[in-house]
Amino acid sequence: MTTKLVRGVSAAVLTPRLADGSVDSFSLRNLLEFLLDKGISSFALNGATGEFCITTPTQLRTLLNTAKDVAGNAAEFLCGVGAADAAGAVIFARIAQDAGVKALLLPMPYFFPYQQGDLEQFSRSVAAATSLPVLLYNLPQFTSGLQKETVHTLITEVPNIIGIKDSGGSLEILGHLSEQRVDACRIVGDDSVLSAALRAKVCDGVISGVACVVPELTLALYNRGEQDGSVEFAQATQALDELIAQLSGFPTPWGLKWIAQARGILQATFPLPNSPARLAQGKQFERWFQAWFSDRTF
Repeated sequence: MTTKLVRGVSAAVLTPRLADGSVDSFSLRNLLEFLLDKGISSFALNGATGEFCITTPTQLRTLLNTAKDVAGNAAEFLCGVGAADAAGAVIFARIAQDAGVKALLLPMPYFFPYQQGDLEQFSRSVAAATSLPVLLYNLPQFTSGLQKETVHTLITEVPNIIGIKDSGGSLEILGHLSEQRVDACRIVGDDSVLSAALRAKVCDGVISGVACVVPELTLALYNRGEQDGSVEFAQATQALDELIAQLSGFPTPWGLKWIAQARGILQATFPLPNSPARLAQGKQFERWFQAWFSDRTF
C-alpha cells in the first residue's frame, strides 16, 4: 500500500445543515461544484471543519452519496470517522468503505482524556476493522493529542495506517517522521503552519479549511512552495496569516461559513442559535472579508 496516497491540496469540506440538523444536500452540491470549478479535486468530508461530532450515520451516508453524485470520478474523497468510542468509529469506517472513499481520517476519541496506550489500541482496533488506508488525525484541541512516538509506532507497525493529518499547530510530528525517514504520508491539517511546513519540506500535502472557501489562496501558496523565497510566496503567506487572525474569533467552521455566505456559495447556518453579539460579529466579519478579498490577486 503506497504511503504517499494523499498529496497536494485537499479541501476540508463544511457540512451545510438545515434547521433540523439534517444535511443540506443542495448547499453541499453548490459548495462542491464551486471547489471543482476552482481547481480542487480532493475533498475531506466529515472532519473538524465538517463538525464531525454531530454527524449521524445517516447523515454521513447523505454526505458521501451527495459528494459522489456531484463529483463522480472527477475527485477523490477522504472521510473522517471521528467518534467517542471505537465501535462508533468502526460504524463510520464501514459506511465510508461502502461508499468507496480513498482513505479514512481517524481522529482520536473525543471528550475524555486518554493515555497514549489507549490511543494506540483504539487506532489499531479501528484500522483492523477496515481494508481502507487510514490517516491518523491529530486534533489536540478537541481530543487527546497524539505524541510523535505513538504516531511512529502505529505507522511502522500497522500496515494500513499510512500517515497522519496533523492539526496540532506544530511541526513536531511531521518533522520527526521526516527526520527518521519514516515512509509516511505527512499532511498538514492546520493552515497556520502550512507555510512553515512547506519551507521545512516536511509535508506531502494539506487538508485545509481555508481551501474550502478561499481555494485560490491555498492553491497559490502550496503551488509556490518550491520557491518559498519568492515574493509571491511571502505575499500569499501574509494573506493567509491575515485571514487566520480574523477567523480566530470564531469556532473555525463558523467563520468559514460566514466566508461561504459572503461569496454567495451557501447560507451560513449553525448548530447553535447565534446570540445577538455573535450575529453582529459574523456580519462584521463578512463585511471585512468582502473588502479584504476584493483587493486580493492570487
